[in-house]
Parts: sequence; structure tokens; C-alpha cells
Amino acid sequence: MKKRWVLLLIIAAAGIWAWSQQASGMIGSFGPSPLEGKRIVLDAGHGGPDGGASHGEVIESQITLQLVQEIEKHLKRQNAEVILTRSTEADAIEEAGTQEDFPTLRARKRADLLYRETKMNEAKADAILSIHVNAVPQSKWRGAQVFFHAEGEVDGQPLAKAIQQSLKDTLGNTEREALSIRQIYLLKKANAPSVLVETGFISNDEERELLQSKDYQKQIAKAVTEGLEQFFQSQAQPSLPKQGYAILVGD
Repeated sequence: MKKRWVLLLIIAAAGIWAWSQQASGMIGSFGPSPLEGKRIVLDAGHGGPDGGASHGEVIESQITLQLVQEIEKHLKRQNAEVILTRSTEADAIEEAGTQEDFPTLRARKRADLLYRETKMNEAKADAILSIHVNAVPQSKWRGAQVFFHAEGEVDGQPLAKAIQQSLKDTLGNTEREALSIRQIYLLKKANAPSVLVETGFISNDEERELLQSKDYQKQIAKAVTEGLEQFFQSQAQPSLPKQGYAILVGD
């Protein structure tokens, strides 16, 4: 009889513990945003004389700027601090007031890249996102995809996976997975978790129209913001020690 009372007490205690955990989770959901106080660098790809990919009058640098401005709004609503590498149609070095004359576009693009690297790393950011639009010769390819540098100074894979999953869930039109890439200089040199977000293919007729749509840009911004939230939540969660439970069952 005594053992049965012990069993009932254990079950009751377990129930109370489970309820308290659920309640604390509900209370936590009304607490501060995971993005509150986080410093996020947003890099709108290309700009100025470097328009990036294009299709007719649709130019990558214009779309990336619009997307970054929309993402910035979403992040600031969550009380994040946002730093932009460029906020106008100019490239980053022109916006910074550089008066230097460059002999070639290649030389200017390199100087612009190095300036972006300096600005990103001096920001002491919690995360760095470079926003781009993809393009290939074949028009059939489509879908947003997030890239990270496997050999970067800081591991960007968890951030890439969080944003990729959020894009898949929110947009509902891509099955692509986060992918490691070596060619992106800024991802390798970044001193914070960093990713390159290819938001879609300008070379795909349907996706090109979507990327120009304000409603679709807002969906992308929502997905990116929620991906960042998920990333910071996962980073903040402590690893819990394994616990064992014993139940005494008597006659």
C-alpha cells in the first residue's frame, strides 16, 4: 500500500513539473523578442555601376536594395539594431563619400568589396546577411537558397539552416537546402555568423515577377526575420543535463 502512495506522489509530481514547464514556455513567448538588442548587418548586393544580374530593365541591385529596406523594417519592429552597407542605389564606396577614380570597373568592385568587409566587421555584429538575386542561363531554375562558408572565421551554417527553413515554410515554393560555398569572400572574412541569401532567380519568368512584387518582398523579409529569431533562440537555449527517473511499483 505504501508503495502505491509513493507511485501516486511521483506521478503527481511529474504532472506538476510538466505543467510548470509548459506554463513557463507560454510566459516566455510573451517576453522580449530574441532579436531585441541584436546588431544585424544587411548587405544589399551590388549597386552603382555594378548592377549585378539583369533581365531587360529588371536589375539585381535595385531588387536587393528594396529587399534590404523591407527586412530592415521587420527587424526594427523587433527592436534589433540594423546596419546597412548601402542604403541608396549607389554602391557602398560612393555612399561612403569615396572620391577615388578607378581605372576599371573590376578595380572599383574590389575596392567596394573591401569597404563592405571593413564596415561589416567594425560593426561588431551578431549576424551578417548579404542579400542577392540569382541568375543562370536556363530559365527553368528557381527557388530561394541560403549559402554559408564552411571555412569562414565564424560558423555560419546554423544561421543558414534557420533562414533556409523559414524561407521554405513561409514562401512555400522552394525545396532547396542551405549550402556551403567557398567563392564568397565576405562570408569567409566575416567576424560574425554570416550568410548569403539568394532570394530567387531573376532568370526565371515567374520568380522575376514575384521578386518585384512588394507583397512577395514582405514575405521574404518576414521569412528572413523569423529565421534570425529561430537562430538566436537556438543559440540562447542551454543544453539540459540528461535526467533519469525511477518508478516504484508495488503489489
